[in-house]
Amino acid sequence: MRKKLFIGSFFLIALILIGGMYISLPYYISKPGMAKELAPIIKVENGYKEKGNFMLTTVRMGRANIYSYLEAKVKDYEEIYPAEEILNPHETEEEYNLRQLHLMDSSKLNAIETAYRKAGLEVNYKYKGIYVMQVIPDMPAAGKLKAGDRIFEVDGVKFTSSKEFIDYVGKKQAGDKVNLTYLRKDKEKTEELSIEPFKEEPKRAGIGISLVDDKEIDVDPEVKVNTAEIGGPSAGLMFSLEIYNQLTKKDFTKGYQIAGTGTIDSEGTVGPIGGIEQKIVAADKAGAEIFFAPNEQGAKDSNYRAALKTARDIKTNMKIVPIDTFDDAITYLEKMPGKKES
Repeated sequence: MRKKLFIGSFFLIALILIGGMYISLPYYISKPGMAKELAPIIKVENGYKEKGNFMLTTVRMGRANIYSYLEAKVKDYEEIYPAEEILNPHETEEEYNLRQLHLMDSSKLNAIETAYRKAGLEVNYKYKGIYVMQVIPDMPAAGKLKAGDRIFEVDGVKFTSSKEFIDYVGKKQAGDKVNLTYLRKDKEKTEELSIEPFKEEPKRAGIGISLVDDKEIDVDPEVKVNTAEIGGPSAGLMFSLEIYNQLTKKDFTKGYQIAGTGTIDSEGTVGPIGGIEQKIVAADKAGAEIFFAPNEQGAKDSNYRAALKTARDIKTNMKIVPIDTFDDAITYLEKMPGKKES
């Protein structure tokens, strides 16, 4: 009897422990990711080689289970965020992941434009349509469209920007119909949807999607950026530096291992990101000697100041450099002495 009771208790405890791995909590955990060399994933046609490396840095982000939650409570540089701070209202995890991948695509376009214009080369864009980022529940698009669909025609009309699409739909009245032509996994589909008022904003009507422009960049020489499943916009600055370095004969790495982070817009302005502390840890582990951090025009709570504090806490020899623009980074690299070979 005791043996049966023991075995039964053992299996019950085992089930509880295993179940804890698969029960999701309403939290997300972020922790240090990796620092990845960019030369293997960015290829400018006939681009120049470099002695050192530019590296992007990442944060590992995932839904919490019981164990990861408890681990984050006691471990340094692991952060816990309520789900509502990560997901947009009504956003599913699938839509969140697609949003992150699109933000990465946008950062690549901005980085290419910044680098090519700095190199004095022409940049052109080809508009492909509307990229659906999110479908709002209980609106006409729900159950019809999906995040990731690319709308390229409405009522037989093709547009040159998402603004034109929004303006066109915005002129419709509640009860009107629109016919959409779109691609889903390379298959063309059509759908007729009605225009209805938004539940939270009755004075505004639409089909119930959030969207962005879907476009591709045209440059010569050709450049390919293979980021696989890496998401988010925070690698923009480092992308632009790697691309520019391959476009120019001068090697701006000068033999150093250079990591960093920061969004970048088409004008070369560097913006703040989340998880700077975890990225400092990741860069230090990867052997980075220099780290570019968004300065946010010297704000007291800037990424740069948080990066400095973390660098002191982990006692790294990595030099933390404040950056507000792409040109700031280039100016620093130009003045930097070449690394002495050991």
